[in-house]
Amino acid sequence: MDGYNPKFMEMAIALAKENVSSGKGGPFGAVIVKGGKVIASALNEVTSTDDPTAHAEVVAIRRACKLLKTYQLDNCELYSSCEPCPMCLGAIYWARPTKVYYAATKEDAAGSGFDDDFIYKEINLTPESRSVPFINKDRELALGGFRLWDESELKIGY
Repeated sequence: MDGYNPKFMEMAIALAKENVSSGKGGPFGAVIVKGGKVIASALNEVTSTDDPTAHAEVVAIRRACKLLKTYQLDNCELYSSCEPCPMCLGAIYWARPTKVYYAATKEDAAGSGFDDDFIYKEINLTPESRSVPFINKDRELALGGFRLWDESELKIGY
């Protein structure tokens, strides 16, 4: 047994459906579980909060970390109604849950107009070749911050 509990996935999917039915946002929900108990849940809040980063997984991670008073979700599992997008994937890796379970795939999402594949393709391009060009400037100036970090006795690694 891998620890998967269908009741938590049903909760994530119910949040996604509720979000659409209420007109508040997209069909995405997420639940974070620790020790068999829900510690955070969220739905997609992008359009209701005018925040493009307010995807269900990111909002759930923020809530769980705040509750646990930590920036890492040790021994937690994330249940998502859909395969996470590249932004959420990054947030998940930074938060480091033990496992992620998802229901719908990114291809299913693309069929409804949520085309994460575009972003996945952009990541592989050189920064200046992306549809939103990324231009490297003042690198040497910025490296001063990294030198301070390297020498700091106050840093907390993550």
